[in-house]
Amino acid sequence: MTGVTLETDRLILRPWREADRAPFAALNADPCVMRYFPATLSREESDALILRAMEKAETDGICFQPVEEKASGAFLGFVGLNRPAPDVPVPDTLEIGWRLARYAWGQGYATEAAMAWLRFGFETLRLREIISFTAVPNAPSRRVMKRLGMTEDTTGAFGHPAVPEDHPLRPHVLYRLSGERFNARADREGDRPNRCSR
Repeated sequence: MTGVTLETDRLILRPWREADRAPFAALNADPCVMRYFPATLSREESDALILRAMEKAETDGICFQPVEEKASGAFLGFVGLNRPAPDVPVPDTLEIGWRLARYAWGQGYATEAAMAWLRFGFETLRLREIISFTAVPNAPSRRVMKRLGMTEDTTGAFGHPAVPEDHPLRPHVLYRLSGERFNARADREGDRPNRCSR
């Protein structure tokens, strides 16, 4: 399997395409988008991220995938499930993550796309738990995690091995969501629709 396609009311979550390289590079070069990462990325570094994501889709069946706005076809960034690098000290399960262009902020896209991926993870992949993590100061992403129903595991805080030891963004927080909790919330809110093709 080389990727998954999911749809929400406003979004298409799909595999990577060659045409995504330029808008993804622009996103990764934006200091505002990358303010909770140690540095912006060059075009070569951005392209390498896409290549690694496509390789993960081949081996794992999932990766961080593009988000496309249905109405305009615009590339908004990525959201998806991913297997964390083996040196990241987190539980052995999939993480959910996102990175959206500035023009896509403030419209609920990250939450909408992430909810679709959580449903896929729990209902199709039958995961028992999905995690998320970010740098401690990243309040916007932490708010999304809370909106998704995730809870902070205060015992799971860690220093990210890819960030220098003396860097202020090295300390990370860990959020967790069990399938049981997700399903209870979905049943309570009637939040079950999801269109999926593989």
